[in-house]
Amino acid sequence: MTEAAPTPAALPPHVLERADVRSAIANHDFGEVFRLARLHGKVSYAKIAEAVGYKREHIGQMARPETNGKGVRPRVTQHRKILEVVDGLRIPGHLAGLAPRPWELAQGARISVPEDPSTLLTQGGAGLWDIAELLRRTEMSSINSAALESIEQGIDQLARAYPYADADYLHERTRNGLQYVTKQLEGRTTLRQHRELLVDAGWLFLLNACVQYDRGQREAANLSKAAALRIGNEAGHGEIMAWAWEIEAWFALTQSRWPDMLEAVEAGHVADQTHSVGVQLYAHKARAAARMGDARLVRDSLDAGRARLDRLPRPDHPEHHFIIDPDKWDFYEMDAYRLLGDDERAANHARSVIRISTGPNGTEISPMRAAEARLTLGVAAARTGDLEEAVGMGTTALAADRRSLPSLLLVANELDRELRSRYPREAASRDFHEQISAITRGTSTPELPF
Repeated sequence: MTEAAPTPAALPPHVLERADVRSAIANHDFGEVFRLARLHGKVSYAKIAEAVGYKREHIGQMARPETNGKGVRPRVTQHRKILEVVDGLRIPGHLAGLAPRPWELAQGARISVPEDPSTLLTQGGAGLWDIAELLRRTEMSSINSAALESIEQGIDQLARAYPYADADYLHERTRNGLQYVTKQLEGRTTLRQHRELLVDAGWLFLLNACVQYDRGQREAANLSKAAALRIGNEAGHGEIMAWAWEIEAWFALTQSRWPDMLEAVEAGHVADQTHSVGVQLYAHKARAAARMGDARLVRDSLDAGRARLDRLPRPDHPEHHFIIDPDKWDFYEMDAYRLLGDDERAANHARSVIRISTGPNGTEISPMRAAEARLTLGVAAARTGDLEEAVGMGTTALAADRRSLPSLLLVANELDRELRSRYPREAASRDFHEQISAITRGTSTPELPF
């Protein structure tokens, strides 16, 4: 492996060990990282500018405590620029919530193989037992199969908890998982183990993207999704790549970016055509088509998704976020029929969703689906003249403890438009609109990137 070229702004080890530096890196507050690098590591802004490709003046502006007296300074938000900063300052990937960088892997390779086998061969010193020793070294590892299995079980548990667990809890656990997996990637592993750990990191980045988006952290979610897509590509894991495209389709759907959503759906199908992710991609296409008013595309997409679903075995754990269970199909059809104005079908599917989402003891096991089902019932009620039922269903949906804000607001805004259009003078209609506005204002609060 070719050694990475030196960088003039590599952070010294004692700087990377500082708690304030690590906190700034984790939060992607690179202006603060630049300031601390100069303060504690004597790394000049000129060297940083040379290493990361910014102008010297821009580095200084980013490192100021405040700009224009408002306490706001420029942030690095583009994934490409974040990678350039991390590489330019030689920041280990796991500190920034990223997979190990290529220069880290190059260093790891040099450390794990202290003797070049080709040198031994040219010197005539690699006899039968020397070759056996070299082979043994390639199979040496600092992690065992039990640990790898434990990591996979932990990821599986988090994915199965996603439908109901607290978003903050999931966010913390997922981040902890990423930090642990990337730490293992820094150690000595076999080629097989290295790929397994990369795949584990890919699934964790996918889950992290979903949880971050649920919490309103759009920029961070995009970074996690991009990281998962890159890992899937590097590991040759089509299913991870397809789920990354599915997440992009979901983002585009909730942001009303229809062309982007359709492109993401097609890219997902290209990446993987055997797993249940394809069902979800067809469902997204149907939901987008309904919002574009294309009834024929809605039905074609639903038929294709249903056919794919029927060919798959019923999952042992249908609650797993990255496994599409047959019961979820009611949820997709509910959304499509509501948008097409087929209120009777939409309401029937909504009631089925609520029933399936409720456990034997009355506890909701899929509260996010149930909330959108109640909003669907609210829309149907508004269209049939039952204002009290419409507002009641909408209010209950907004009060859900576990919710995906972008998805929830997408459907809640549909109910809000129906109420304001049909009952503009009613206090209940205005009150519901204010609830929506309050939630929307809350999502605009700046969040830490990770």
